[in-house]
Amino acid sequence: MSALSKSEWRARIVAARRARSDGERRGEDDALAAAARSLAPARATVCAYVPVGSEPGALSLLDALREAGNRVLLPLTRPDSTLDWAQYTGPGALAPAGYGLLEPTGPALGPEEVRRAHTVVVPALAVDERGVRLGRGAGFYDRTLHLAAADAVLVAVVRDDELVPELPEDPHDIRMGWALTPGRGLVPLNGSRDTGNRAPR
Repeated sequence: MSALSKSEWRARIVAARRARSDGERRGEDDALAAAARSLAPARATVCAYVPVGSEPGALSLLDALREAGNRVLLPLTRPDSTLDWAQYTGPGALAPAGYGLLEPTGPALGPEEVRRAHTVVVPALAVDERGVRLGRGAGFYDRTLHLAAADAVLVAVVRDDELVPELPEDPHDIRMGWALTPGRGLVPLNGSRDTGNRAPR
């Protein structure tokens, strides 16, 4: 069991993210965008998100998914609810929303749309080698991921040093099958075997 609590892990990782230089972030974002092209077959539905603040990744990751021929959906957040989804059609069709996020301006498709996703790209502060994900604690993905198809590819996007041996886990946590990192690309986690997560592509 991890010696640190979730709140201690969060404080440590947020501080490390803020300490990264702009040059480091740009290099990591470029690497993540390049790796994202191989996450799903062409014409597949991919649920993703808009990275904000010090989160790894950028709009270039979403554009790479679209350029690979995927249908990209982004979350619409509602307080204390599962995530709704709308299609990403480009940076010009994003608008500011709650929690400092950017959301698509197109029609809401409903929370159940995540069932159509071949791949679900999930924000994370860290993920461990077993697939346990550390989020920010708002619970949106805890309330949403159970709606995904049983064989959906669940991918946590983290920096290389945020893929760690072990994190604290709660009973409601849904394990990830894969980590996407700038330096190592797509990394299989124990969750890809334990939960039946299919391989990308």
